[in-house]
Amino acid sequence: MTTSPHPSQSTSTPSSAPTQPVPSPVRPEVIVTADWVDAALEIIGAASPRTIVLGGGRTPSPLYARFRELDLPWADIECYFSDERCVPPESPALNFGMVQRALRGMRPRPRLHPTPFAPRPPLPYQQLLTQRLGPTVAPALAILGLGADGHTASLFPGDAALEEAARLVVRVDRPDYTRLTLTLPVLSASRVALFLVTGAEKREALRALVEGGDVPAARVHAGRVVVIADPAAAGQG
Repeated sequence: MTTSPHPSQSTSTPSSAPTQPVPSPVRPEVIVTADWVDAALEIIGAASPRTIVLGGGRTPSPLYARFRELDLPWADIECYFSDERCVPPESPALNFGMVQRALRGMRPRPRLHPTPFAPRPPLPYQQLLTQRLGPTVAPALAILGLGADGHTASLFPGDAALEEAARLVVRVDRPDYTRLTLTLPVLSASRVALFLVTGAEKREALRALVEGGDVPAARVHAGRVVVIADPAAAGQG
């Protein structure tokens, strides 16, 4: 795995977002650092996004809690969700709840656009995306995680959602939860896709992502793909 130490990565971004998924012209930029939150803040600050897709799970919470450190016009920034578990609003498994807790006390704060909380069809969230972002839904930044099986958002290996080319949001039935997830066309239309990878259990998935292996995360072909990993995930810890 070829890596560049933080903070020597380029922070320039393409001037416009792609309108459809295209192969990335270069392999992902990789930063390995124990200070992965600081590295992520640098990438986000340089990108100065006005639309952000927020990933869920446990990993990004400390990053979201430090959003307030960035000198960005947060009141003008709109945030959407990469995926959501279809659970009641009070459930601790809700990604929206995790983000709300991380942003507690932040002023000003970005405008959050959550998915439906209970099992409902995905069409309303797709309509929201096109209403807010236009017919070509191209977020400025997508903050994504990586599962040990190589999944990102709620796009899992072998699931039919991976092959969805027309719909922006689909329902995914998993053994633990029913979920709503953005599809690859949306994630690949992002100007910047920022993957956050922590923990030794992600080592093989990280290698597959960086080397373009057969995992869902490697099929995100954004204008720029940046992978920030801690030393444990990179096999350096």
